[in-house]
Amino acid sequence: MREILIVGGGYAGFYTAWGLQKKLRSGEARVTVVDPRPYMTYQPFLPEVAAGSVEARHAVVSLRRHLRGTRLVSGTVTRISNADRTVTVRPVRGDAYELRYDILVVTAGAVTRTFPIPGLAQQAIGLKHVEEAVAIRDRLMTAFDQAASLPAGPERQKLLTVTFVGGGFSGVEGFGELLSLATAMLRSYPELSVDDLSFHLVEARGRILPEVSDRPGAWVVRHLERRGAHVHLNTQLLSAEDGHVVLSGGEEYDSELIVWAAGNAANPVVHNHTDLPLDERGLLLARADLRVGTDAEPVPDVWAAGDDASIPDLASPVPGARTVPNAQHAVRQGRRLASNIVADLRGRRVRNYRHDSLGVVATLGLGRGIFQYKGIVIKGFPAWLMHRGYHVLAVPSWERKIRVLAVWLTAALTGRDLVSLASVQHPRDAFVTGGRTQNPSTGRTKEGSTP
Repeated sequence: MREILIVGGGYAGFYTAWGLQKKLRSGEARVTVVDPRPYMTYQPFLPEVAAGSVEARHAVVSLRRHLRGTRLVSGTVTRISNADRTVTVRPVRGDAYELRYDILVVTAGAVTRTFPIPGLAQQAIGLKHVEEAVAIRDRLMTAFDQAASLPAGPERQKLLTVTFVGGGFSGVEGFGELLSLATAMLRSYPELSVDDLSFHLVEARGRILPEVSDRPGAWVVRHLERRGAHVHLNTQLLSAEDGHVVLSGGEEYDSELIVWAAGNAANPVVHNHTDLPLDERGLLLARADLRVGTDAEPVPDVWAAGDDASIPDLASPVPGARTVPNAQHAVRQGRRLASNIVADLRGRRVRNYRHDSLGVVATLGLGRGIFQYKGIVIKGFPAWLMHRGYHVLAVPSWERKIRVLAVWLTAALTGRDLVSLASVQHPRDAFVTGGRTQNPSTGRTKEGSTP
C-alpha cells in the first residue's frame, strides 16, 4: 500500500485529505496528515469570532470527526528530505522522529509575517488562529470593564484605544468588526461614550484592501472614518514598547490592544528546511497541475497547494501570474489535488488547476460590507448579507453550517452575547491565589474577600 503524507491540515491539506478519503479504493493507499492542531481553522470567520458573532468552536472543523479514514499525527514537520523520502516530525511531547512516504503533499500554510519592531513581540497579538480571535474579544471586553471604573484620563484612554496594523482583508475585517462590537457595547456602559473610543488602522501602502479596485477601497476608508476610526495610510509602525505606539507619520499614543495583521510569510519548513525547489519568494515552485517542479523538471510524487505554493494562475490575463494566497484558491486547489493524485495513481491524465475568481466580499462590521466582482460593486447591508451567505455555504460540512446559522439567528433575536471570559486564559489563577488578590507590579498577593 502506498503512503500519502500530507504536511499541514489547513484549507488545502484538509480538502486534499477529505477528497482522497472519498475517492481512494480500499487498500489503494494510506493517507497521513501531520498538523500540530486537531482542527482546520475557517479563517474568514475569525473577525466575527473576535466580535462575538460566531462561536469559536464553530470557526474550526475537527480533523478526527471528518477525516475518519485518515491517520492523523499531532506534531509539526520540521524538515522535508525528498532525497530520502522522509519528513522529520516534532510531536507535542517526546522526541522527534521520521516518517516515510511514497507520495508527498505539502500544504503547510503560511505563518504571520513580523518585523523587528521594538515592543511588537511583547505587546501585539495576531489574527490568524481562533485562539487569537478569542483573546482579542476578551481583551476588549475586559478593557471596557476596567475603563468604566476609572475617571477620564490617560489610563482610561489607553484602555479604550485599539490599533490594527495591516490593511489587507484580515486587518480591515477584524478592525471593522471590533469597531462594531465596541460601539454596540457602549449601550451597556453608561459611564463611557463614543468619544472615549479611539480606533486606529495603520497601513504602509497608500490604500487598503488591495484585492478590490481603487474607488471601492477609498469608499471603505471613508466609511470607517465616518464611524469614528482613524485610518493611517502610507504609515508604518515604528515602536510599540509598553503599548506606546509610535507611527512614521509622527503620531504617538498609548494603546491597550494592538493587533498585527500585516500579511503572511512562507512556513519555515518550506522556506528553510527542505530540498524541494523554491521560487525567489521562498515558496514551493509548482506547475499548473500542482506537481512540484517545472514543466521541464517535475519532482516525481511531490505535490503542493495553498499559501506556500507558487502556482501559475491560468485564469489571469497577466503573463506569468501566480495564484494569490486566499481561501478560494486553497479550497479549490485541495479538491483538484485529490483528484489529480488519484488519477496519477491509476495511470490516468491529470488536469491543470484553473479557477476564475468569484469576486471578493468583506465584512466591515454587523450589517456592513463590500462586494466586488469585476466592475460590479455592492456596498452596505446587501454586501454584508452576501458575505454571510457565501461563507455559510463555503464552511465545510453541514454540521458546521447548521451551528453557525443557529448562532446568527439567535443573535438576530437576542443580540450579541457580550460576556468576557478572559480568565479562561489563566484558569488556575483562582485556585492558586485562594481568593487573594495579586499586585501586578510586585506579584505579591494579599487577602481578599470571597463571595
